[in-house]
Amino acid sequence: MNEPRIIVALDFSNATQALNLTAQLDPQLCRLKIGKELFTAAGPSLVEHLIRDGFDVFLDLKFHDIPNTVAGACKVAASMGVWMMNVHALGGKKMLLAAREAVPPGTAKLIAVTLLTSMGRDDLDDIGLHEEPEQIVQRLALLTENCGLDGVVCSALEAASLRQLVSSGFNLVTPGIRLGDNRHDDQKRVTTPSLAIKSGADYLVIGRPVTQAHDPLSILRQLNQTVQNERPASPFNA
Repeated sequence: MNEPRIIVALDFSNATQALNLTAQLDPQLCRLKIGKELFTAAGPSLVEHLIRDGFDVFLDLKFHDIPNTVAGACKVAASMGVWMMNVHALGGKKMLLAAREAVPPGTAKLIAVTLLTSMGRDDLDDIGLHEEPEQIVQRLALLTENCGLDGVVCSALEAASLRQLVSSGFNLVTPGIRLGDNRHDDQKRVTTPSLAIKSGADYLVIGRPVTQAHDPLSILRQLNQTVQNERPASPFNA
């Protein structure tokens, strides 16, 4: 079976809710993302529990600090056995290089966040970044690749242009995926699974459409079918 390209975002406030959901999922059909809220509530023990259950875990803590601190945090994350972790590209070249040194290529996947998908042009103006989101994302993605990381988190709306700039082995991980019902919630730069795959995304991070579904496994199967139909799966390193 091809490796799972759907990453289910466990946006819950406690381990019980998360485990109730994962008990309904199949690790052959998805990976799991644990973010700040759930990790703060449940800690490493939940990560280890889910790995024992057979799931690959993307630890989404967006490390952004001085290089030495980020390197230490990345080492600890890798020691838990996570499949993927991320840092924030806005931390700069020295921080990215320190993270890469802490997590050697071929171990856990190390990717960087470019711009949060909740940020639009007005938000960027507020913090003094007077460029279009796509321009900033491209610059941060190229910096990330030059520092030897495995990929970036980006909006699927930016995936097509990034795919033309970065190497084929550089992973594009795309949140902000919705199922076409026009509900954006707190996301601004969103798209559908089909368009994300056509645009060159490698992994799709999907939260509410799965976690709030009456039958999460059925939705997951539909999503996997969409991924398979849109483009033959590429042999990414698991």
